[in-house]
Amino acid sequence: MRIARADLDDPEVQAMIAYHQRAMVEGSPPGLSFALDLSGLRTDDVTVWEARVDGRVAAIGALKRLDGQRGEVKSMRTHPDFLRRGLAAALLETIIDHARDEGLTVLSLETGSGPAFEPALALYRRRGFVNGPAFADYVLTDFNQCLHLALD
Repeated sequence: MRIARADLDDPEVQAMIAYHQRAMVEGSPPGLSFALDLSGLRTDDVTVWEARVDGRVAAIGALKRLDGQRGEVKSMRTHPDFLRRGLAAALLETIIDHARDEGLTVLSLETGSGPAFEPALALYRRRGFVNGPAFADYVLTDFNQCLHLALD
């Protein structure tokens, strides 16, 4: 496995982002998918990471800086061919390390609720994320939840 910053002009990275986008829309109630598309990931406040296995993009994840203190984990997705290999955990550690290096003190994320989200929730909770209040422009519903990790 090799983790590096993603090249958003790479067609394989773009395909993974599109896959993530489709999966989030399919798995969320109408209007409640907050996954960033390619244009949302191409902003100065977002850093996208990729994990490659045997030269293939196997997973992606991003850090969105919300302000000088807080960041958000975005677009975490592992391709189904590469599940259960530790890619998501490695990407999450990379994002956490990068957030710390940038001086952020809190890392948050918004994700779905229900059985389909349990593997991701288990990963986040193992890493120390805890449920908490909505942040940024999110509103909590029966279909989502917000998690937070103190970085200090």
